Amino acid sequence: MSSSKQDTPLTIAGKEYRSRLLVGSGKYKDLEETRLATEASGAEIVTVAVRRSNIGQNPDEPNLLDAIPTDKYTILPNTAGCYTADDAVRTCRLARELLDGHNLVKLEVLGDEKTLFPDVQQTLKAAETLIQDGFKVMVYTTDDLIIAKELEAMGCVAVMPLAAPIGSGLGIRNPYNIRFIIEELSVPVLVDAGVGTASDAAVAMELGCDGVLMNTAIAGAQNPVLMASAMKKAIEAGREAYLAGRMPRKQYASASSPLDGTFF
Repeated sequence: MSSSKQDTPLTIAGKEYRSRLLVGSGKYKDLEETRLATEASGAEIVTVAVRRSNIGQNPDEPNLLDAIPTDKYTILPNTAGCYTADDAVRTCRLARELLDGHNLVKLEVLGDEKTLFPDVQQTLKAAETLIQDGFKVMVYTTDDLIIAKELEAMGCVAVMPLAAPIGSGLGIRNPYNIRFIIEELSVPVLVDAGVGTASDAAVAMELGCDGVLMNTAIAGAQNPVLMASAMKKAIEAGREAYLAGRMPRKQYASASSPLDGTFF
């Protein structure tokens, strides 16, 4: 009998998703590239920076939702560019108005312009307000286990620790902290920020992450559409490797074809 783990769907706020890859919608050269890369990724959840994208608030500009229509994707408004809890809450409320009552949001409150690390105190404050206001909050945070547990206890529907600074492409800098969070939390844990290439995404999934959110890793590639396809495969391969269970690490060699029991 196989001892591998049994897979279950990615479930966020009560809704099941086939894809464990979540993608952003910024930094592409135009809406057509956005559309093609999103399709190639196989993602079902797409984040939208409400403060930086037109999703209906300006009728004179191209509407991002023409490239990522709401009947095909779950739109995940995010609070990118917000540095206070009040700004983040205001942005989420605007998104709810623009998207006809949509209440699933990605919360990020930044604390430093150079590193774009989250301001944990402001994040906690905003999360509390948004949850009380009926929002389903997926939250960008540090890779601090204690903070992650507090955000879960507050009622966040997913916790999203950074792997490395936003847009850095440095990959998983502290896999041990990510693993601790995965082991301790019951809500989905998704790596958010820092992935640079397909192998980074696979590593995140092999650790046991429920999913990965990325934007620059795809949009910043020389061929974004091809990279989106690569990321889709990496997420799937990493998930399968996690479920299969990797071989034990050993200090010394172990022959693939042992001599014991052989015939000469």
